Amino acid sequence: VQVVESGGALVQPGGSLTLSCVTSGIMFSIYTVDWHRQAPGKERELVATITPSRDTNYGDSVKGRFIVSRDNAKKTVYLQMTTLKSEDTAAYYCNAHRSSGEYYYDYWGNGTQVTVSS
Repeated sequence: VQVVESGGALVQPGGSLTLSCVTSGIMFSIYTVDWHRQAPGKERELVATITPSRDTNYGDSVKGRFIVSRDNAKKTVYLQMTTLKSEDTAAYYCNAHRSSGEYYYDYWGNGTQVTVSS
């Protein structure tokens, strides 16, 4: 199983960026996928969630600015980020997970760095 994030970059405040999370080795369409982020010295924060039925949920700090979507054919989840702020600077991680009876399947990527700075 592989989970690979990409798209991180240095961007100016107010700018936009789209992250991608590509998976392989799992039946992607039945997994819930979360985006998390962690800035140095801070706790990990749940940013966005998308379920197999494409229900979405967002952290309060990104509501109205970020959009999460998925393309099951490409086994990919996207995080569109707009009106970026310096406080959005963090490593962003993708987490694909699902439960099946007593089993819990949980896969993480290695992250992609987003830096918002002028």
